[in-house]
Amino acid sequence: MAAAHTLPPATTAPTLRRRTLLCGALAALTGLPLRTSIAQRRQATPQPEAHPVPAALLDPGADHPERALALYNPQTGEGVQTVYWVRGHYLEPALQAFTYLLRDTRVNAVMPIDPALLDLLSAVQTQLETDAPLYILSGYRAPATNARLRRVNRRAARQSLHMAGKAVDIRLPGRPAAQVRRAAAALQVGGVGYYPTAQFVHVDTGRVRFW
Repeated sequence: MAAAHTLPPATTAPTLRRRTLLCGALAALTGLPLRTSIAQRRQATPQPEAHPVPAALLDPGADHPERALALYNPQTGEGVQTVYWVRGHYLEPALQAFTYLLRDTRVNAVMPIDPALLDLLSAVQTQLETDAPLYILSGYRAPATNARLRRVNRRAARQSLHMAGKAVDIRLPGRPAAQVRRAAAALQVGGVGYYPTAQFVHVDTGRVRFW
């Protein structure tokens, strides 16, 4: 598992607008380098053939050489809506922007987000036929955060994929969580958890399973 980075206590995040990545400002605010190390890149950016999402769901034709994703964090008021993959290559600034957006705000730490998770979320948006941002309720969780959650909810996994940057909890305003669950489950990729009381869905890039 890649090491998490702790952010400076006074960090204030920028809001990133469509197709605009304020990479210099993001690096200055978070302390994250604009380029990851070779080891981090190998771990955080798998080759195209390693994607868990079927290519046909991500690339419906030659007229779609890009993959885009829109996410919003209602807890911080930050959002990223941008193209993150072009003609077989992930865009490093976009990966860093999503990594920062999905940080653990409880302890102010970041973990490189699995690019395959972005592919999965993009495919969910395609299944839902929407370009409205998915709301992120929980992205990366530091071990301390996960342990705290387990103390109040024993159903929380001890080795949660949230701690590896491979899981998110999402909802889409205006759509029932059951519809989001169906869209994610139809992909037959990773784990899909349904929480009707809280109206959110968990998705991850682990083995295929449903609960």
